[in-house]
Amino acid sequence: MDLDIHVLHYLVVSTIMLVCGIFGFFTRKNMLATLISVELVLNATNINFAVFNRYLFPGQFEGHFFALFGIAIAAAETAVAIAIIINVYRNIKKIMTDDVTDMNG
Repeated sequence: MDLDIHVLHYLVVSTIMLVCGIFGFFTRKNMLATLISVELVLNATNINFAVFNRYLFPGQFEGHFFALFGIAIAAAETAVAIAIIINVYRNIKKIMTDDVTDMNG
């Protein structure tokens, strides 16, 4: 049984993830929800790297290396963002983006 998935299917999934991530980034007020939205955008780009590598350059691994590099960058970005969110929570006891301006005092 041949389960060949066309490139369009991957691109539809990636586009849905990208749109959900952008929508979540601009509409959510919670910092953790915003961070999750950014991760959705980064994962959508990683899917595109792997898919275009498979269909345009089969047998080569440049797209996979870019995806792995993107995963490493996303992990570092998540660690820094969670550290910032914890620091904000310790100072003002909330993690809503509207309340971050209250940190001046």
